[in-house]
Amino acid sequence: MVTLLYIAVGYLLLTTGILYLNRLDFRPLEPAPKKYFDEQAPEVSICIPARNEANSIERCVRSAVEQQYSNHHVYVLNDDSTDGTTKILEKLSSEFSTTLTVLSGAAKPNGWMGKSWACHQLSEQATGDILLFIDADTWLEPEATSKVVRTMGRDVVDLITLWPEQKLGSFWEKTVIPLVYFALLTLLPTRYVYRLPRWIPNFLKQKVAPQFAAACGQFMAFRRKAYQAIDGHESVKSQVVEDIELAKNMKRAGFKMKMYHGNQTVNCRMYSSSQELWEGFRKNFLAGFDHNIFLFVALGFLHLITFILPALTLPFLLFFGTAKALTLCLLALGFMLLQRLIINHWFHWELSYSLLHPLGVVWFQLLGLQVLQDYFNGNSAVWKDRSI
Repeated sequence: MVTLLYIAVGYLLLTTGILYLNRLDFRPLEPAPKKYFDEQAPEVSICIPARNEANSIERCVRSAVEQQYSNHHVYVLNDDSTDGTTKILEKLSSEFSTTLTVLSGAAKPNGWMGKSWACHQLSEQATGDILLFIDADTWLEPEATSKVVRTMGRDVVDLITLWPEQKLGSFWEKTVIPLVYFALLTLLPTRYVYRLPRWIPNFLKQKVAPQFAAACGQFMAFRRKAYQAIDGHESVKSQVVEDIELAKNMKRAGFKMKMYHGNQTVNCRMYSSSQELWEGFRKNFLAGFDHNIFLFVALGFLHLITFILPALTLPFLLFFGTAKALTLCLLALGFMLLQRLIINHWFHWELSYSLLHPLGVVWFQLLGLQVLQDYFNGNSAVWKDRSI
């Protein structure tokens, strides 16, 4: 027991250090100064794939069309929607005839994932110097495009990805979704997405660079030339987590990228029901580990030891444990709570849900068992009425 608690405390000390670095580095985009684009405003194509998005597509498209940027056009691909998406897009197309183009998706070829195929079709029609891909469940603040263009020029990067400000409604959204940001910000120093650690030898940098790639497919802005150089979404046509694979391809090709906080730039409501939440994460949970079963199971056990064991054993240790075991248990719980409070405060989520962090980990443990069952039984997850 004491050995396991030492592992938990050691892991939490390490991840607290990474979180501290990210609190310094992971910043929102800054607004562009007034008249910044008076002389030059690169054309931006905002590309939105949409399949059965009747609940969110109008808000998304309106926010894109109404950007406070002088040289942008919005492209939406209706990917064979069977709900009310088509009618909504027809209405919007009439209302914004000069700034909005609605495309009808072609049949998906074999070997392509639906989203990558939709984005590929959008990229072929879009004419902008910058291709900005956003999901239909996101919506942009009015200055989002100007912020992105200004930042790409200032920081001299070829890809910018933003992690949206997630809007959480239901109990399970508030309990589970923050763990995605928790994992990102406690495991990956975001500074290394832009530049590799200096201690890595030069002869290894090109090989190691993709290991520090991360991205959020809800908001990715590419310079067209860089996007085309890596063959765009065609290069990841069969990948479930196409966003991370695109980022890896950019790094392999030697292009520069950065990640930013989406605060006051982009918002998202990922899922609105517990069933959507389960199926949404089920389709890409293992893919996020590059289908590495050993790594998937090992991290599952590590999280079990770090986040669930201390919470379960605390009542026992209070009455029957040694002073050392109790101290380690309280340290683990303290660091865990501190990390979650920092992240919830940072992203404007309810602080009280920090106390339910172990419950969120249990949810993912159960999901992991489901994913392993799918893997060994050869089952395919289903999303938007398509097998993954």
